[in-house]
Amino acid sequence: MNQMEYPSVTLYGLGGPDAPTIEEGVAIGDGTRIGQKTYVGMNTQIGKDCRIMQHVTICKDAVIADDVFIGPNTTFLNDKYPPTQISQPPIVRCGAIVGGGSTVGPGHIIGFRSGVGHGSNVTKDIPDGEVWCGNPATFHMTRDEYDRRQAELVERLG
Repeated sequence: MNQMEYPSVTLYGLGGPDAPTIEEGVAIGDGTRIGQKTYVGMNTQIGKDCRIMQHVTICKDAVIADDVFIGPNTTFLNDKYPPTQISQPPIVRCGAIVGGGSTVGPGHIIGFRSGVGHGSNVTKDIPDGEVWCGNPATFHMTRDEYDRRQAELVERLG
């Protein structure tokens, strides 16, 4: 894998031991940024304008839509009863946020403009527009409330 394969994608750490590992058959949309030491499994689809931080593990066959943020040290799994050859990849819909240190289990859907709090363990689908946190992750607030709180924080500490 080299930068020529993804000319409109930023891959941090190229040319050194910290470069992301991108397996065969991966599609990455324009404007996406992928952090150091991230692993992207084969046949994964990543949309445009995503921000994937460092040390993220994305299983094979995963689908990540446009404008998704994935925090550092996050793991996406595709095998419910390992080791099998049955791939049940997670799906992350447009505009979702997945906080650092989270684990998203096999076959789960992170909904449109939804969120996962840092350190969460996703064991169920997360509906559109909701933010879930915890182990296991449960409903915490709406995405509108999250966005309001984020704006207040930026205003206060800016």
